[in-house]
Amino acid sequence: QVQLVESGGGSVQAGGSLRLSCAASGRTFSSTVMGWFRQAPGKEREFVAAIRWSGASTWYGDSVKGRFTISRDNGKNTVDLQMDSLKPEDTAVYYCAAKIIWYGQALGSDSNYDNWGQGTQVTVSS
Repeated sequence: QVQLVESGGGSVQAGGSLRLSCAASGRTFSSTVMGWFRQAPGKEREFVAAIRWSGASTWYGDSVKGRFTISRDNGKNTVDLQMDSLKPEDTAVYYCAAKIIWYGQALGSDSNYDNWGQGTQVTVSS
């Protein structure tokens, strides 16, 4: 089990930036993958980005490529999501998730993750 707590959400105007952080506690492994998902009202949960616990590999959803950057902070045991050039369509609740042992399952599917944070709201106004 990994406990996850997100922080850093808020409101920003279009074109602005926000940085989300996910604090992880519990047992992790080199094969652990951490992911960010988001869910807007009335829509399905959408994959945003993922990173190996080692930080060696990253993956991004098509809608955020080139604008968002996922990273690991080993000293703080956090996974951060830097969001730049934000658009109104980025408005959603953002969730951090953990896949404890990754054997190559589809990282874009939320059903493949074991643990979830409570979510943090991001609102982008035009």
